[in-house]
Amino acid sequence: MDPSMFVSYSPQTNVVPMESKLATYMNRQSPATTLNTTSVTKHLGNLSLDTSKKVVASPEFVPGRGLSNSSSPNLFGNSYHSQENVGGTTYFYLGNTSTDSVQNDETNEIGNIGPGQVGYPYQGTPAHLQTVKPIKTPTSNNSSAPSTPPPQQGNQSYFISTNLRVDILHKNTLTLSQPDPSQFPDLPNEVDSYHELCPLEQIHKPASSVLGYQTSTYKATSLKNGQRYCLRRVHDFRLGNTKCMVLVDMWKRISHTNLVHLLEVFTTKAFGDHSMVFVYDYHPGAETLLSKHFSVSELNGYADPFCSDPNAPRPYSHTKNTILRQQHNSMLPENVIWSYIIQLTAALRVIHAGGVAYRCLDPTKVLLTSRARLRLSCAAVPDVVTFDGNAANPLSLILHYQQEDLISLGKLVLALACRSLLAVHRDNIQASLELVARSYSTDLRNFILYLLSDQARKSVTDLMPMIGARFYTQLDSIQSRSDVLENELSKELENGRLFRLLVKLATINERPELNLDVTWAETGDRYMLKLFRDYVFHQVTADDKPWLDLAHVVSCLNKLDCGSPDKVCLMSRDEQSVLVVSYAELRQCLENSFEELVQSAKEAA
Repeated sequence: MDPSMFVSYSPQTNVVPMESKLATYMNRQSPATTLNTTSVTKHLGNLSLDTSKKVVASPEFVPGRGLSNSSSPNLFGNSYHSQENVGGTTYFYLGNTSTDSVQNDETNEIGNIGPGQVGYPYQGTPAHLQTVKPIKTPTSNNSSAPSTPPPQQGNQSYFISTNLRVDILHKNTLTLSQPDPSQFPDLPNEVDSYHELCPLEQIHKPASSVLGYQTSTYKATSLKNGQRYCLRRVHDFRLGNTKCMVLVDMWKRISHTNLVHLLEVFTTKAFGDHSMVFVYDYHPGAETLLSKHFSVSELNGYADPFCSDPNAPRPYSHTKNTILRQQHNSMLPENVIWSYIIQLTAALRVIHAGGVAYRCLDPTKVLLTSRARLRLSCAAVPDVVTFDGNAANPLSLILHYQQEDLISLGKLVLALACRSLLAVHRDNIQASLELVARSYSTDLRNFILYLLSDQARKSVTDLMPMIGARFYTQLDSIQSRSDVLENELSKELENGRLFRLLVKLATINERPELNLDVTWAETGDRYMLKLFRDYVFHQVTADDKPWLDLAHVVSCLNKLDCGSPDKVCLMSRDEQSVLVVSYAELRQCLENSFEELVQSAKEAA
């Protein structure tokens, strides 16, 4: 708003022009909002254009970026060094470009904002009412020494970090993705209470397997709650004994952060055969340890190296030691391996305590989600497909399978340490252990030896002393990650509040009619809100160019939301109507007008 527009106004004028819309507002009989011309004259008589009354801008109005080289103010780059309050209206003055040359070289972009702009935590009314002292720049006796520039605030300080935003957007994209009907014409429209099936594996490649049974995975949407889930289908499987559902119920009760939770199991003919479908929580963007740390080509032409079948064909190569030595340059850091060990043992501890065994611990079934979080997939699938209802002692079978889980854990850790699936083959284990002894600590070697030993009875709890104080490192890492996410969440905390406030203003301003009253949005409280909208969003500079400043917008919306007693001078576009009101009065106008809309909507319903 240009201060020069007040020069031609005469303080002796007490009559508001009848053609002004302000006259309509002043004729209202409501005592709470009546504003007489004497009050307007009193406030306008106090107007001053004395530019010497300049104070340092409050931190809420000072963005963290430098001055733009453009002739018009930049939306996200204004730097205000002083301000002046004229009749309740605050005017901001840009600093001298010669003194801010250091800042002029900074690139102004949409994410580089400072306090008072969207994403900055709002501290309440006192923040923009207090005056702070200017920061003194250290001086030096050497005149040629450059002055220390003020600290610059990047977008990382006020908005969610770019990496986290991209990660979340990527997961949302995967969650909302849909398959190409021409590429997957055989997908059923619905499977039980799930629809919108989308394959999570390439159909043309050999499908994954669990204990010899062919399986495939899909993302699907539940018809009950609209959430996405992961469906693992066991092809051409007939359920012969329903007693296995007891184990399924035991798996449903097991919940752990390192386990993909099982929700339900059902049979279906929707795929054209008798299939068994296991429903799990869906974790978009997850990848297996096989694809993350191993070469998939190692499995081509050979049986699964984690397979317990002694008759399965094994690869043989006279260059096996050379293969293992070549892995030395790309070995995983030991702290990463211990992090995996802690997560895997934590999951196995809960699984074994629940009275079941995992039975498929290999790189193709362990998922790696965001930030090195491991999750065990395929829970309960081996129990169902290999269930033997005629077993004499089912409990002894469970204990046997739990011992096999620990052996599989040792093989998996050994394969991770050597970065090769060939390392777990019987002929290569000795050379692999020697490689581990040369490259890692003795604790890791002893850990693997204990799991691969022929000891009669092993337990997950026996592994705790071997891990030792590394638990504290993992705990500290998790808590640090939690602090980072909480800090990122705090940056976006105020956006929802400001969005709701803007929705209220947008539903009121310029509404064509309400209850057959075409002047509803142009009279009374709504007219004040219209002028306030112009004051916030439609400011112009002295040369009639748009004055765009996000700090000004956020400051005004924050004051409106908290009902600040600060005064604001509103003027109509024809410069014939002037109002000096407080943010508290504007807030009351907003609430009253929006309540009228709500009541009218209820009556229409």
